[in-house]
Amino acid sequence: MNTVPVLVDVAVKDLSGAALDWAIAVSGCVTVEGNGLRFDLLHRPTVGGDFSMPYQPSTNWSQAGPLIDKYKACFAAYDYGYLCLLAHNDLHHGQGKGPDHLTAACRAIVAAHLGDIVKVPHCLVMP
Repeated sequence: MNTVPVLVDVAVKDLSGAALDWAIAVSGCVTVEGNGLRFDLLHRPTVGGDFSMPYQPSTNWSQAGPLIDKYKACFAAYDYGYLCLLAHNDLHHGQGKGPDHLTAACRAIVAAHLGDIVKVPHCLVMP
C-alpha cells in the first residue's frame, strides 16, 4: 500500500540527509526513465529499477559527481564549510552552503530547481 507523505516546508539551507536526497530526487535530476527512480515505503529515493540501491547524493560521490559536473559546480571555503555556486547556463540561481562539498552542492542544485523553501516528507526531516 502506497501512502501519501505529509509534507512540511523546509528551508534548503537546513536540508540534510534523507530529506536532502529526496529533494534532489524530486528536483528532476534523476528520473524513472533514465535512472529507475523509485521511492521506498519510507519515501526514501532509490535508483536502479529492479536492482535498486539508495539514492544518496548528499553522501555518495558516485551519485553526486555527475551532478557536480553537469551543473559546473564551483566551491570555496566558507566559515566552517563550503559554498557551492553553479555555473550551468539554464539555471537562474544556484548556490548552497554546507559542512562538506556534497551537502553544499546538493543544496545549490535544489535551490536552483525548487527555490529556497521546499516541501519534504515529514518522516525524512531530522528532529
